[in-house]
Amino acid sequence: MNYDVIITCAVTGAGDAAGKHPELPKSPKEIANAAIEAAKAGAAVAHIHVRDPLTGAAGRKLEWYTEAVERIRSSSTDVIINLTSGMGGDFVPHPDNPSRGGAGTDMATPSERLEHVQKLLPEICTLDVGTQNYSDTAYISTPKMLREMAKIIQSCGVKPEIEVFELGQVWFAKQLIKEGLIDAPPLFQLCMGIPWTAEANTENMLAIRNMLPDDAIWAGFGIARMQMPMVAQAMILGGNVRVGLEDNLYLERGVLASNGQLVERAVEIIERLGGKILTPSETRKKLGLENSAKL
Repeated sequence: MNYDVIITCAVTGAGDAAGKHPELPKSPKEIANAAIEAAKAGAAVAHIHVRDPLTGAAGRKLEWYTEAVERIRSSSTDVIINLTSGMGGDFVPHPDNPSRGGAGTDMATPSERLEHVQKLLPEICTLDVGTQNYSDTAYISTPKMLREMAKIIQSCGVKPEIEVFELGQVWFAKQLIKEGLIDAPPLFQLCMGIPWTAEANTENMLAIRNMLPDDAIWAGFGIARMQMPMVAQAMILGGNVRVGLEDNLYLERGVLASNGQLVERAVEIIERLGGKILTPSETRKKLGLENSAKL
């Protein structure tokens, strides 16, 4: 059981959700405001993707990241910024020639995937340590790519949040640690219920947790209706939690949520289980972060 809980809020994500929720943050200003709202509700960490402000489609333009990060850093909150590095790995085989990427493909080099991290130096960025099916597409990160990305992240002094979706990805993450490419203590995020990876249930979360290194700090989340059950489950199994509109659009059946409302619901669950919500300052101490909140 973990009684000192870090809440991460994933405020917008990269999924095709812009048409499903009219208030989903899309512009850098909206994304920054969502991160600030989440922090005021109790989140210590804001996990950030960016989107095309006009269409709402997921993107990775440096200018969008820059504006969002600068707005957060100039605000009154000291929320920890966690930037995704997961964009640039989407492959959709062309229907006439599967050796080529078709519509929806977005493949980038390790350096390109981390351009914004190298420029903006967040305290945390994600590292998705595997290749897997995502709905009807494939996400590709080869071991060679991931070793290069881990080296870049390490050289920047940024802490990687190792996102794992399957047991084998924990195995590879431990190999990166063994090779000295990830510094102690490692930080893991257990991503549950994303089609077609590990389902969001107790057995899978427990199995993945049991494979983590002894000194690992970890969090876990579920998507859609399993978001709040996995808040309780992660805490009970000794982890931290993540909520937000990236993973779930609803506060309850038929009621669209805001990021602040989802954080407030997580706070309620944690406190009812006897837990304490860690502040950004307390979280920095727990994670051993080096970069300051306001660069």
